[in-house]
Amino acid sequence: MDTRTHLLDQAEGFARQRGFDGFSFADLAEGAGIRKPSVHYHFPAKGDLSLALIDRYRSVFLDKLHGIADIETTGGARLLRFLNLYREASEGGRSLCLCVALSVTQSALPKDSTATLAAFHRDVVAWLEAAFRLGKSDGSIRQITDPKAEAQAAMAQVEGAQIMARAAQDIARFEAGIATLVGRTT
Repeated sequence: MDTRTHLLDQAEGFARQRGFDGFSFADLAEGAGIRKPSVHYHFPAKGDLSLALIDRYRSVFLDKLHGIADIETTGGARLLRFLNLYREASEGGRSLCLCVALSVTQSALPKDSTATLAAFHRDVVAWLEAAFRLGKSDGSIRQITDPKAEAQAAMAQVEGAQIMARAAQDIARFEAGIATLVGRTT
């Protein structure tokens, strides 16, 4: 693995477990066995690191969503698989998905990073809207009135559930937070 990828992997792990403000370039240098100026070679400032993290995460996450849409034929199955992505990212209540972690500390990010983070959320909500629209038409998600509103609410619900699980370090909080979504699928 190249140094830049190693640094991104470490930074993502730190951000997901400690928050973006919870680590420094010195932490990254130590973990990679390099000097701090070498970290700056790859990422001149922490803002550059945040943008690289969000770009990479967005690409990987959207690929996963496209993969779900390619495999699952019902809206309900797509929603359940979506929820599982957040469940897995929660690591039993010990972590947050990267974009949840960055959203919490968004004021520390430069404008280009917050714009990319907002684009990530728009993309995911659009995917969820399509899943709810499909779930309404195929009957696999009950009680849908407005797929767009449902998608926005589901995103808030799943991200909030992940934060609650992390705060308690208990995955049961996540499961309780998403139970109404799960219960609506057939």
